[in-house]
Amino acid sequence: MVNITINNLTFSYNSHKILDDLNVVIENSEILSLVGPNGSGKTTLIKCIDRILKPRGSILLDGLELERMSRQEVARQIGYVPQSSSTPLATTVFDTVLMGRRPHIGWRVTDSDLDKVAEVLKKLHLEELAMRDFSQLSGGQKQKVLIARALAQEPAVLLLDEPTSNLDMHHQLEVMETVSSLVKEKNISAVMAIHDLNLASRFSDKLVMLKEGKVYAAGEPEALLSEANISRVYGIEAMVMNAMGRPYIVPLRSLSGGLACD
Repeated sequence: MVNITINNLTFSYNSHKILDDLNVVIENSEILSLVGPNGSGKTTLIKCIDRILKPRGSILLDGLELERMSRQEVARQIGYVPQSSSTPLATTVFDTVLMGRRPHIGWRVTDSDLDKVAEVLKKLHLEELAMRDFSQLSGGQKQKVLIARALAQEPAVLLLDEPTSNLDMHHQLEVMETVSSLVKEKNISAVMAIHDLNLASRFSDKLVMLKEGKVYAAGEPEALLSEANISRVYGIEAMVMNAMGRPYIVPLRSLSGGLACD
């Protein structure tokens, strides 16, 4: 169980500033969703937390500087599910998930590692796909396998970059329900970069709304997903209703001078 504290985080690509003095706290056992328009810094922040990118500022895991930890130590704490579902080599689902054991594997794969992979596959109802070629799976199946690979690391924090992108409604719900149940059962935390405000509203404990690389607002979905905030951040007029006790957003029209997508 870890908490992540992000202090004064700034990141630039060449001279173009993507993240600008961000301060965010991620509590244990919660789902925190990063929302905001394209180019607001959601994916960049996920990659900074996973140390794929090197920002200025500090990221603390239970008070320890992430920058001072080895890559293996970070991998034992943080599991990363990328937006892309491709793998560089032809491999089975079982072997793809086994890659997640790399931070724990010594000279050889042990029976314990194999058992952990089998346990994760069963948990995500992927046993029947274990010997299938990963590249031959559907988009939803691939996404679940990538989540399984991250879970095989036994992380305290799960990072997901657009976990529902390019999925149909059935697989979107399946993936989000899987993440939600795992956070509760495994007592871990999840940080998601996500475009769909209604999925974020339904499945998140907290939201961080980004605009132009800065934290525009942070808090519970009921407080953040107001018509005024959506108008200012997304450049659209929207109606916010109540559905199952959570805000439900109905986009109505774009506003003149709305935000451009990259």
